[in-house]
Amino acid sequence: MFRKVKVPQIENERILLRSWTRKDAPDLYEYAKDPRVGPAAGWAPHRSVGDSRLIIEDVYLQRMDWAIVDKATGKAIGNIGFDEDVIRRRINSKELGYSLSREYWGQGIVTEAVELLKDYAFRTMGLECITLRIEDNNIASRRVAEKCGFHFEGILRYSYKRYDLRISDMACYSLLAADYYEEK
Repeated sequence: MFRKVKVPQIENERILLRSWTRKDAPDLYEYAKDPRVGPAAGWAPHRSVGDSRLIIEDVYLQRMDWAIVDKATGKAIGNIGFDEDVIRRRINSKELGYSLSREYWGQGIVTEAVELLKDYAFRTMGLECITLRIEDNNIASRRVAEKCGFHFEGILRYSYKRYDLRISDMACYSLLAADYYEEK
């Protein structure tokens, strides 16, 4: 049975965060086929638009995932969303994840998307904590976490099995609601 988690639209001047649709599959495939995008987030490059459509249906629409849309072009250029925090199971915490088209790297778009979701997570969802687990060698994602005020907790060694069965270390970050409200 098909189930869809509803997510609200959130936007700023440059980007719109909105629900994924099946019509976004070509946009997703366009950036997800790049071998530098998926593996940095721990997933295999997509092999077809059909792969992308399945990810939209079986993953993005089943969780709290937003398409990152470039308002200038209307294209879905990335993904950002919340998943279960497997480390902090007994408190109101979610793990945040994101990916972005290589064409848009280095423009501050993911930083803007994270900032938008921080507000939503703490003010609307009432989360107590947001976590990030980033493959240790993913320097760009680690920079995003630091720019967005996340606290570096350390390296969880030999802790993540990727799609290619390689096991890697994860850099762990967190942002508490108390930290968020203190910076506001």
